[in-house]
Amino acid sequence: MLLDFFYTLRSAKLPVSVKEYLTLLEALQKGVVGPNAPDPEDDAEPSGYKIDDFYYLSRTSLVKDEKHYDKFDRAFAAYFKGVEMIADFTKDIPLEWLRKNLELNLSPEELAKIQKMGWDELMETIKKRLEEQKERHEGGSKWIGTGGTSPFGANGQNPQGIRIGQDKGRNKSAVKVWDQRAYKDYDDTQELGTRNIKVALRRLRKFAREGHEDELDLDETISRTAANAGYLDIKMRPERHNNVKVLLLMDVGGTMDEHIARVEELFSATKTEFKHLEFYYFHNCVYDFMWKNNRRRFAEKFETWDIIRKYNKDYKLIFVGDATMSPYEILQPGGSVEYNNEEAGAEWLQRLIHAFPKFAWINPEPQGVWQYRQSISVVQQIMHNRMYPLTLKGLEEAMRHLTK
Repeated sequence: MLLDFFYTLRSAKLPVSVKEYLTLLEALQKGVVGPNAPDPEDDAEPSGYKIDDFYYLSRTSLVKDEKHYDKFDRAFAAYFKGVEMIADFTKDIPLEWLRKNLELNLSPEELAKIQKMGWDELMETIKKRLEEQKERHEGGSKWIGTGGTSPFGANGQNPQGIRIGQDKGRNKSAVKVWDQRAYKDYDDTQELGTRNIKVALRRLRKFAREGHEDELDLDETISRTAANAGYLDIKMRPERHNNVKVLLLMDVGGTMDEHIARVEELFSATKTEFKHLEFYYFHNCVYDFMWKNNRRRFAEKFETWDIIRKYNKDYKLIFVGDATMSPYEILQPGGSVEYNNEEAGAEWLQRLIHAFPKFAWINPEPQGVWQYRQSISVVQQIMHNRMYPLTLKGLEEAMRHLTK
């Protein structure tokens, strides 16, 4: 069975070697996990076999670079289809309240009758509901539940609410998301669908002659040697360096999941074209911290103030994100869907573009829908209309602007 598992991982283009596979078999043979493994809480009793024990053991043995974790997770899930969930995030709200039995399909007229709550009212009301509610509800307009028009719950219809216990957004109208979510790092080894993305990015590259004469000028050496009757005449020239510095800030998770493939192509091309590249992740809007590894985004945070101070003004600042969120996430303190930020996201965006005067925002959303997204209009205003679509024409326009 495990031999097929090994080939499944190789088919998923994971760099798994035979030596690592043998290490996994040796660990299993010695009972690191399995029916005879000791229970961590009681060394005298065996723990029994758990699929997540095997998951962590196999990932530790077979995957040597964290950027491959996502590929491993998908291959593992595909091979062991039907096994128990690997991740188990603890939730304060009972899962029974969130069981999906029905899904409403309301007409435009019915949707128009549902009233939005303001930010303060929404936050105050969720506190009251948590104190008052004692059982599961479905299809209603007040309590935390499913399939209704309440602002709190899952798989329902409300123009502005708090999404709870739903794997992903459907209507993109939630202003808060209750559950902790695991985002995936963008894969910088993604094969490009077209070389034109690289060509568009090259508009930003500026080469400058720097350093000493330490690069062989082959053409001139051949020419001078031939003119010198065959006596070797070596000619050197100053080495060329790409002196463009890029600070890349990428939105990840939520609505950006729809654009992963295209953003990975852009990320791969950017890492290839720019020698001086620094990148960080954020979710929806930039706040007081960012991160470099999505699995450890709360454990290994980089303060936004530190990032602003670390890099000079000669860095070109490029945001990549769909700017699709509740306007509260940009304009309201505490508006982040994940935690209560002390300052509004707009404040941090202003600080960043002030620190790095050469900036642009690349948006993977089709340009035709921008006018229908209030949050996109807000970000466009903050960016002084320096927002460009993730198309070849859009990239060329963005690079042309950054070189001015």
